[in-house]
This record gives sequence, C-alpha cells and structure tokens, in this order.
Amino acid sequence: MDFEQARFNMVEQQVRTWEVLDQEVLDLLFVVRREEFVPPAYRTLAFADLEIPLGDGERMWTPKMEARVLQELELKGNEVVLEIGTGSGYLTALLARRAGEVVSVEINPRLLAEGRAHLAAAGVRNARLQPGDAARGWGPETYDAIVLTGSTPMLPDSWLKQLKPNGRLFAVVGDSPAMTARLTRWTAPGAIVHEDLFETVIAPLKNAPQPARFVF
Repeated sequence: MDFEQARFNMVEQQVRTWEVLDQEVLDLLFVVRREEFVPPAYRTLAFADLEIPLGDGERMWTPKMEARVLQELELKGNEVVLEIGTGSGYLTALLARRAGEVVSVEINPRLLAEGRAHLAAAGVRNARLQPGDAARGWGPETYDAIVLTGSTPMLPDSWLKQLKPNGRLFAVVGDSPAMTARLTRWTAPGAIVHEDLFETVIAPLKNAPQPARFVF
C-alpha cells in the first residue's frame, strides 16, 4: 500500500472538504503518521473515513473530526491542554505538536499502555498520560483547552471551572442520534459562550454525568 498517496488523498478528499483550511493543521497530518497509531489489523484503513475500532467498544475518531477539532481549538505553542480519553494517542500527538503540554487521562489500562507506547515511538515528549476517570473533571488545575473524546448528555459546570481565561472546551453533547459538537469559550469572568459547530454521533464518555430523566 502507498501510505503517502493514501495520506495525501485523506487530506485533500476528506479533511480539506470538511472546512479544515488551516495550513498548519493540514501540514501536521503529514508529520504525525496516523498508521502508526491504529491497531495492526487496521493499518491499511488508517486513512479511511471511518472510526477505527480500538477494542473494548472504543473507536478512533475519523481523520476529518480530529483535524476539525484541532483547527477549532486554535492552540498556541505555550498552552496546556487537557484531553479526556487518550484512545490510540493519535489525537494526543496532534495536540502535543500544537501546544506546550498535554495532560491526557484514560480510564482503560490497556489503551493507556498502548497510547504511551505509540507516543514514545512517535517521539512525543510533552504529553503526560494519566490513569483515571475524568468524566466529571480532573484535579484542581485549569487549562487553556479541554477536549472530551467521548460524548456526554450534558456538560457539567465542573468542566467550565477548569478553563483558564480565554480557554476553549470541545465536547460532543447530547444523546444518540441527536448530538452536537460544541465549542465553549471563556470570554470574561462569569461569561461563557457556546458555539455549535456541527452534528455528529460518537461513543459516550464512560461514566458521563446524566441529567435527571422522567420515568413514567
């Protein structure tokens, strides 16, 4: 298989057509080799427009989703990012290339170990992977950007409190089949702005908080 041709086709036919026009983001997709982060059985599908299974019900985002989120976060080189759900580590690697530091939390021990191995092999040194359940927040620190890689029916205030001034948070909010990719920005003390980006459906974040529901 011609990986470089497949990578080029992915960028031009999938990613660019999904409103990803930031050239630095597009260039990064050629630098971070996606095929090295997917399970060996799916290596030839590394650039396909699909969610690749990682086992235990987990899946990688599509390439266009990863690139679009990276573009929307508008990361700067000195910023600190919190990622909830390491998965394969590929999005972690992309974030690390655009930010000063990435803290990535993974609840699945196997995926945590695999993610660490993938990032080490890719030479990523500014990502700290931590085990744990971060469905309702993670530690006392605040961050310039936060990414939830699993969907959540509701976005608890605990996440908003972990944003630094001018911080951004990406989350897919709602229940299947009606979910919305949402970017939340800290604009001033006590002022939060939500921007709905596009509709999508992704796997739920494990132990995500649930709203009160009526039972008849």
